[in-house]
Amino acid sequence: MTQPRITPSEIEVAEAAKTLLPNGVALYTLASEDFEVLRISFVFRAGSALQQAPFSASAAANLLAEGTHNMTAREVAEQLDYYGSWYDVNIDRDYAYINFATLSKFFDRTLAVAEEILLRPTFPEEELRTYAAKRRQRLAIDRTKVDVQAREAFARALFGAHHPYGISSDEAEYDRLTRDDVADFHRRFYTAENCFVVCSGRIGEHELQAVGALAAQLPHGEAETAIRFPAPETTHAAFVDHPGAVQSSLRLGRLLFPRQHPDFVGMQVVATALGGYFGSRLMQNLREKHGYTYGVVAAMVNFEREGYFAVAAQVGTDVTQEALQEIYKEIERLRTEAMPEEELALVKNMMTGEMMRILDGPFGIADVTIENILCGTDNTAIGENIRRIRQMTPADVQTLARKYLAKEDLVTVIAGARRPNS
Repeated sequence: MTQPRITPSEIEVAEAAKTLLPNGVALYTLASEDFEVLRISFVFRAGSALQQAPFSASAAANLLAEGTHNMTAREVAEQLDYYGSWYDVNIDRDYAYINFATLSKFFDRTLAVAEEILLRPTFPEEELRTYAAKRRQRLAIDRTKVDVQAREAFARALFGAHHPYGISSDEAEYDRLTRDDVADFHRRFYTAENCFVVCSGRIGEHELQAVGALAAQLPHGEAETAIRFPAPETTHAAFVDHPGAVQSSLRLGRLLFPRQHPDFVGMQVVATALGGYFGSRLMQNLREKHGYTYGVVAAMVNFEREGYFAVAAQVGTDVTQEALQEIYKEIERLRTEAMPEEELALVKNMMTGEMMRILDGPFGIADVTIENILCGTDNTAIGENIRRIRQMTPADVQTLARKYLAKEDLVTVIAGARRPNS
């Protein structure tokens, strides 16, 4: 007989050791001897919300490796490829994440290339124009898709069309992007004051000293005046007409609060129950019962200055309104009916199990460590969050749903074809 899987009620994660470098950069290390690999993540407060010229933030991040004072883009790529090293760039509204992963035996060679990329990028004009042309074409193609139209319209509806979290720049702005725009953004935000580093994996004294020596070379920047964000201007309903679309893309949700808020974790439980796993209420309703969609998801989304709750799905054009009504119905059911204990126990186990999956290995632990640092806390938050999840009761779920998910507070966005007489 198969024994039931027991999900632990607590998870303990090692704290990252912190070293403060002479230029003020914080270096965090998570040493693990289990694998002969290590990853170095440079996190810069250099997201798109801070840019003045449209697309300059993403261009600065993505063009770092496209030519340096001592290496061409091809030489950079060949060096990383030859040593089997992995280089990755991600950027969001608030931060840019520059990651290098390498086998331990090729650490020095990989770090030498990382030094070129981080300290001596040149943003060649030819590479910029090639990059801008490709990105403009990709964005134009993406914006023909209803899910992209709905995602952008939802951000505008939540925050306002001119808010840094809501703005959607015209793809023609890529043609106006200059090398000076990109270099200026890099100069202003890729500085010691805007950076911390997380190193995970097999880290000995040599690796620690070498990464520290590299990070200590990051230049100081000019004192930046705090960038003031306007207050969000929320619109509660929006429709993006896409004639001929066979599917509608739906976004529902509302502005709430970032991760530091005491109700954020509880609302993660609410979102998971609603649409955070395959057997969630919305999946059972929209997919299993009605066949309106292949998938639907609900989640809490965290930015540095804001946070929101969202539901997303794509459904057949002919059942758009029916699907919306079922989503509203499931949200209202959470508000008016106490969740069965068995269902809540499953949700808790799903959330705890997902956290254990993410923490399975030094790089996953590093990702969570980065998130905790960005939220102003440390890895003790992981255990605390798990305890809070495990302590949630059906009454807690209902209270939060009633407090935050009233229908009149929700933003609803549809991208798709209009139905006759609608």
